[in-house]
Amino acid sequence: MPAGSSPKRERQYEHIKESELDRGAGEDRAEEIAARTVNKERARAGESRTASRTSTRDMSSGERGGRRSGKGAQGPTYDQLYNEARQRGIHGRSDMNKEQLQRALDKKK
Repeated sequence: MPAGSSPKRERQYEHIKESELDRGAGEDRAEEIAARTVNKERARAGESRTASRTSTRDMSSGERGGRRSGKGAQGPTYDQLYNEARQRGIHGRSDMNKEQLQRALDKKK
């Protein structure tokens, strides 16, 4: 958390971090998610010096509620599949569409 953050934002950060740890995220990932979420909320509320267009104009993280998590009816997004394929070292991924990426990842498991 940035220095000078309000007690409310500190509590929010800790709550989100604990929730992510309970979900099974690693310590570093939980801290990253908590920091990003709190920073976005600070930007939306005008509490930060700078704010990206996405932070101020996009739906709030609370409203979004996991809509973009990749676990909805259509599964992960193409970008999520592509990044996972890159991490697993799947060759030819740039020529694959979403369905092909999913099949390649399923085979690699």
